[in-house]
Amino acid sequence: MPSDLTSYPRNKIKILLLENISDAAVDELRASGYADVRKVGGALSEAELIEAVKGVHLLGIRSKTHVTKNVIEAADKLLAIGAFCIGVNQIDLASATEKGVAVFNAPYSNTRSVAELVIGLCVMLIRKIPDKNAAAHRGEWLKDAKGSFELRGKTLGIIGYGNIGSQVSAMAEALGMQVLYFDAATKLPLGNAKQIRDVKELLKASDIVTLHVPSDATTRNMIDRSAIDAMRQGSLLLNYSRGDVVDLEAVRDALVSGKLAGAAVDVFPEEPEKSGDKFESVLQNLPNVILTPHIGGSTEEAQANIGMDVTAKLRNYLEFGTSEGSHTVPPVNLPPQAETHRILHIHRNVPGVLGEINSRLSGHGINILGQYLKTNDTIGYVILDVESELSKEAFALLKDVPGTVKARMVY
Repeated sequence: MPSDLTSYPRNKIKILLLENISDAAVDELRASGYADVRKVGGALSEAELIEAVKGVHLLGIRSKTHVTKNVIEAADKLLAIGAFCIGVNQIDLASATEKGVAVFNAPYSNTRSVAELVIGLCVMLIRKIPDKNAAAHRGEWLKDAKGSFELRGKTLGIIGYGNIGSQVSAMAEALGMQVLYFDAATKLPLGNAKQIRDVKELLKASDIVTLHVPSDATTRNMIDRSAIDAMRQGSLLLNYSRGDVVDLEAVRDALVSGKLAGAAVDVFPEEPEKSGDKFESVLQNLPNVILTPHIGGSTEEAQANIGMDVTAKLRNYLEFGTSEGSHTVPPVNLPPQAETHRILHIHRNVPGVLGEINSRLSGHGINILGQYLKTNDTIGYVILDVESELSKEAFALLKDVPGTVKARMVY
């Protein structure tokens, strides 16, 4: 199948990218023939997005744009959403699934950027650089070694041993640290890291604790007053994961009392909508505290990698129906076959739909040369390769099968 053939001209595919998504994504899309790409610098409100998304086939967002049920209902032509970031909690996944809208993200593309920053912050905090930097700016010369330490020989406790946590582990061990980690699942360690089965045990044994967990019912406020009480006197805490996993009031009290010797926080329960907006936190104006504006993965390299990763997933879905990596449409990947046309069919996950598809085609003498079906709790997704000369007839037969959510001829 020639790569430039699609059932819908690429220059008519409308693409909307919000929140200053990397130009690498824009360049890649345009190089692939998608000319109608609109890039917007900031996030949009729900009302603004409801208007903007009409007629759009692909929507690209980052973490500040909330794609609600109302937005998805208003998106009359939406095929896929690309979250050019790590998480997808800003998207109503249930509504997207119901509508057969594929949702892709880039869960691994900024891993290195976050891991490097975490190690750098550990050095800054354990050497009390924030205090000495602030004093120097005030004209004070604080040249002393009191309360400053090396990382070598210290114990780093990592909560969440996924892609970021495991990279932090490898870097920390290279610096001579001992590494303990907690994860809800059993994870093979890198190097000499040791898995701890109880969070409190990890907290008690660690000089520095860093969090790399998702936001869900099991992690919400997991670092509360009780957890901080279990930590070592004078230990350090870093949160570069999600804003609701730490009780910041409890952290403030621990910093004031001296229980914690320092902290670095990048994510907050409530964050400003856009750059330049006023920011307030209970951790402001405390010694040896580093506050950053949700920039853990914000490097030029990470943004370019995210742009390329998500763009590739969106393009493969548009051009081949490949849904691997989607959070909504079941993952299907069927290699193209010569002398065929490809039809995608998304339907409600009810008994008999595949049988109806096959019987309709066989009843009209249409041979299926390739087929792949997968389902989730809500929908089923099938890719069909049929004889080229009968593809239009096949598509007409399939688009009104009972239970159909979306049907699309790719090429």
